[in-house]
Amino acid sequence: MAAAPPRARDSQSVLFACALNSVRSPMAESLLQHMFPQALYVKSAGARKGELDPFAVAVMAELGQDISTHKPQTFEELEDWEGLNFDLIITLSPEAHHKALELTRTLAADVEYWPTHDPTGTEGSRDQKLAAYREVCDQLLLRIRKRFAKAGAASG
Repeated sequence: MAAAPPRARDSQSVLFACALNSVRSPMAESLLQHMFPQALYVKSAGARKGELDPFAVAVMAELGQDISTHKPQTFEELEDWEGLNFDLIITLSPEAHHKALELTRTLAADVEYWPTHDPTGTEGSRDQKLAAYREVCDQLLLRIRKRFAKAGAASG
């Protein structure tokens, strides 16, 4: 069994990262942002640049969260725009995890790997595809609640 992630400090800024910044990381960014709108600075990025996925937008809309204006960006673009000043980088795909580990050689940020299924390859009807995206969203929400519950207790 893996050891619990270090919680030496409460994160003030969190970056979620996946392969294309089009499904998993924007979902996670929105979920955490809505959970702690004032307490945390949250962004997302991808190892490569993708296009925002309409199924991700639809699933988040079911929760009352609008990610339709999210613009997928890479680590490099985020760094160019505002720097990579994050306490915690949570990676959701192997590709993003390798990229984050590369970057944190020169950054003082903790990196946590949350292997998360990519629902974009799901075959079948629209309902079957949406179900796969909902499952990913539910898994992310559970992980986020578990990981950040302590931050919520303080504010609430």
